[in-house]
Amino acid sequence: MPQNPDKIQDHVELFHQPEYKQLFQNKKEFENGHSPEEIERVAEWTKGWEYREKNFAREALTINPAKGCQPLGAIFAAVGFEGTLPFVQGSQGCVAYFRTHLTRHYKEPFSGVSSSMTEDAAVFGGMQNMIDGLANSYQLYKPKMIAVCTTCMAEVIGDDLQAFINNAKDAGSVPKNFPVPYAHTPSFVGSHITGYDNMMKGILSNLTAGQKKATSNGKINFIPGFDTYVGNNREIKRIAGLFGFDYTILADNSDYLDSPNTGEFDMYPGGTKLEDAADSINAKATVFLQAHSTVKTREYIEKEWKQEVVVSRPWGIKATDEFLMKLSELSGKPIPEELEIERGRAVDAMTDSHAWIHGKRFAIYGEPDLVYSVVGFMLEMGAEPVHILVHNSNDVFEKELQALLDSSPFGQGATIWGGKDLWHMRSLLFTEPVDLLIGNSYGKYLWRDCKVPLVRIGYPIMDRHHLHRYSTIGYQGVINLLNWIVNTIFEEIDRNTNIPSKTDISYDLIR
Repeated sequence: MPQNPDKIQDHVELFHQPEYKQLFQNKKEFENGHSPEEIERVAEWTKGWEYREKNFAREALTINPAKGCQPLGAIFAAVGFEGTLPFVQGSQGCVAYFRTHLTRHYKEPFSGVSSSMTEDAAVFGGMQNMIDGLANSYQLYKPKMIAVCTTCMAEVIGDDLQAFINNAKDAGSVPKNFPVPYAHTPSFVGSHITGYDNMMKGILSNLTAGQKKATSNGKINFIPGFDTYVGNNREIKRIAGLFGFDYTILADNSDYLDSPNTGEFDMYPGGTKLEDAADSINAKATVFLQAHSTVKTREYIEKEWKQEVVVSRPWGIKATDEFLMKLSELSGKPIPEELEIERGRAVDAMTDSHAWIHGKRFAIYGEPDLVYSVVGFMLEMGAEPVHILVHNSNDVFEKELQALLDSSPFGQGATIWGGKDLWHMRSLLFTEPVDLLIGNSYGKYLWRDCKVPLVRIGYPIMDRHHLHRYSTIGYQGVINLLNWIVNTIFEEIDRNTNIPSKTDISYDLIR
């Protein structure tokens, strides 16, 4: 078929062309694939309880994990600081994956380099790669800080980052006083939230070394955690501005991940100033907006900085109320009237939509803090969680989540599935169906297979645009969450009532 540069087809249409259909048919014949009837028979069998029991008995295989790996979270934490270049001690393929994953979610360029470790480094160690890599990165990209993390290869062979960085500085790769914080982030343990925690602790311990003063600077620190909604950092800044107190966000990646198109390239847009981060050790208190992605950082700040530490996840009405009351207590300032008015609007919106969400059975998956927060909001709306799947779960989280479920009459029928993947979720949805599924874009395959409408909340969201720009915290976040959830319900109702003279009796214009 001749190529026509004036008629470039989208892949949706391209792969329906005759030559591609023939390629797919040839591939199927070459692979000696099963007949359509056999495929259908096995597919139907996998929807039942017999297969579910076999599915949940597997131990040595993960199918479609509902989590990412450590370096992904580490480089996400790094770019929230001014002029910071993430540096991955590992192969080029690894860092390309991390960059691509974040770029596909945010539709923004995500910078990150690697030490380009290959077979020789796997045998002899990656120190020379570190020496050369830091020198090249410093000279080419002019960062103010380089944040180093590892991949599986570097961890398996036992690369010592602190020693390698010291040797690189001795070799003149970067100036002696140039900040090069680091975190060991092996991909074969933990998850993206572990990597975020390790890197955040590494950066803060590096920047604040020797910066402790006798008196407080009076500020309040905020640490968002692995929160991929850039609108949340902006909401925190807006709320702090309404209160009128000084604050530091550790770290603010909202401009990096949602930068303006001005016609000029800026490799490091926005970010928390390094001097502000260094002075964060002298703040009055540090408020963590997530608990399970900040465990080590929280312990470090509490013990080493001797600061008051608060965990507050302001998703939904009750949690936002508690968050604002805590800010009022810490700052000594009253809750601004504007926020009280916003609360009223959020409650009004919940009242408008309550009848459509109350009693809906839902399944949810994602990282611990996001799942906990969304479940809390859904319980406020009278929805009933059935399957709660958290791949990177732990006993502390499950105990906390169970207490939340026990606190509501709508949480009594829920089961927490820790350490399970999305193929497990498929069995759950077929054997115990629900009305809604809440999770990231990977759930669209479950929506297609199980016919359960998907509300896209979390990370990554690759098949819809701009959702990451919104806030999910505070009273504004309540309305955004409500919007996504109730309108998904309406869209599903319309899909199921749109056949003229057959199912359109309830194809309403007004709901």
